[in-house]
Amino acid sequence: MTLGLFRAITRPLPHPVLLCGADGRVLAANPAARRCDDRLRPGASVFDLRPDDTPQLRQQLAVWLRSGSPVPGGLVLKDADGRTRRFRCHGARATWWDGPQPAVQLHLVEAGASDRFVVLSQQVEALNREVAFRRATEVDRARLLAAEQAARARLQRLYDLTAALAGAITLAEVSRAVSEVAPAALGATAAELYLHSSRLVPPLQPEDNGLPVGAGGWTDLDRPSSSDGPLTREAADAVPLALSLEADGVHLGMLIVYGSLSATAPEHVTAVAQQIAQALRRAGLHEHEHRVAERLQLSLLPQLPQLPGLESATCYAPGSDLLSVGGDWYDVYDVDSDHIGLSIGDVAGHGLREATVMAQITAALRNIVPRCGTDPAAVLDELNTFLGRYHSNRMATACYLVFDRRTRTLTYARAGHPPPLLIHSDGTSAYLDHATSPPLGPVRNVRCRQADTTVTETDTLLLYTDGLIERRREDLAIGMERLTEFARTTSSLSITELCDRFLHHQPEAAFPDDRALLAARFPSPS
Repeated sequence: MTLGLFRAITRPLPHPVLLCGADGRVLAANPAARRCDDRLRPGASVFDLRPDDTPQLRQQLAVWLRSGSPVPGGLVLKDADGRTRRFRCHGARATWWDGPQPAVQLHLVEAGASDRFVVLSQQVEALNREVAFRRATEVDRARLLAAEQAARARLQRLYDLTAALAGAITLAEVSRAVSEVAPAALGATAAELYLHSSRLVPPLQPEDNGLPVGAGGWTDLDRPSSSDGPLTREAADAVPLALSLEADGVHLGMLIVYGSLSATAPEHVTAVAQQIAQALRRAGLHEHEHRVAERLQLSLLPQLPQLPGLESATCYAPGSDLLSVGGDWYDVYDVDSDHIGLSIGDVAGHGLREATVMAQITAALRNIVPRCGTDPAAVLDELNTFLGRYHSNRMATACYLVFDRRTRTLTYARAGHPPPLLIHSDGTSAYLDHATSPPLGPVRNVRCRQADTTVTETDTLLLYTDGLIERRREDLAIGMERLTEFARTTSSLSITELCDRFLHHQPEAAFPDDRALLAARFPSPS
């Protein structure tokens, strides 16, 4: 449509029709508009016709400019005599207009006294529509907010499970995370694991079977004699959900979920099951590697001889967070008919290189002791020379002791190693903390010192590596004091029981290093 065509169409109409720009300027008006008010002509401004109500008129004009279809409204003008004239009008944006600014097309009908109720009713109806729209908007907003909060809470519970599984290293820790955290992540009441232990932890030998040590909290499907028994098909059908757990193509078992899961999306349940399966796979591999390292470590430790006048027991446990083999060792030597030698030590570090050095040290000691085994200082001096010559970048701590059967004298020398603990029959104890020398390796040509003491038939000698007393962020003196306090509870125990009790004297503690123990008693020959 053009402006000329607009004029031609509106000329015969009986009611006023205006074309106004966005600034309120009249662009065109039909003859009925000029008859109604001679000022309604092109070039005039509707704001000048009602100067005391310009803001409201601008707001109404903006509403019309945004509308693609006629929107009812009102227009109040003052004539030249100051009289107020009210018009009912319908306005909409003139989409055909291509001028420099948008325009509004207005159809006006003068409202008499009888039309005031109609105008008021229209205003009330418009207000009701606006209130209803606002209420619907608030309802939608509340629904969206509740959905967002629920999604955020679900993601937080999933994050909690992810964090718990990421921090779980052992099978027991994964099982605990599943039972404590997984139900909340799934919106369930409880969750249980039914697993194939032989697939989680491949056996090192055919005779190896049974649950991994300390990995309780789940039912083993490979042990029908388990107290909980295997999960039968009938039992699986009786629970709300049984999820298959697979990782790296290996079927590890099932996750049994109790409680209604109707509000949980299937993809969310699948994601949780996959996370648990991956955590189980990692923990199983960790357990397998831990067993391999422990088996290798035990194979490197020497088999102690059975000597008259000596009762001995040994214990070894790897560090709780270590997979590699270490350098701890202990050994007993038949020096001659009157003397028994004992040694314990630790090569600094963990790994195959340290384990290799440890094996070479034990072999070197078995060569050194027959020549000078009655002189502890000389034994450690030769061992220091050996380590400095063949392993110059290595360091080790060691303690060598020799017991004289005739005089019941125990002579010892220490090279940076924790002092042995001599436990008496009444539970009191004392550390053999004299004869201190630097660790082996770093310092050459050092003459080690030695000291001696007398032991009775009822005394027990405890040799140990620092993993037994060492804790993170704790002074070694605290661990040594704890050992003497625990010694008071070991009276009347056999040598084997005493050794095992000391190894596990803090079952809840995380040991950062390996623990090697050698306990000895020297009864008189019968």
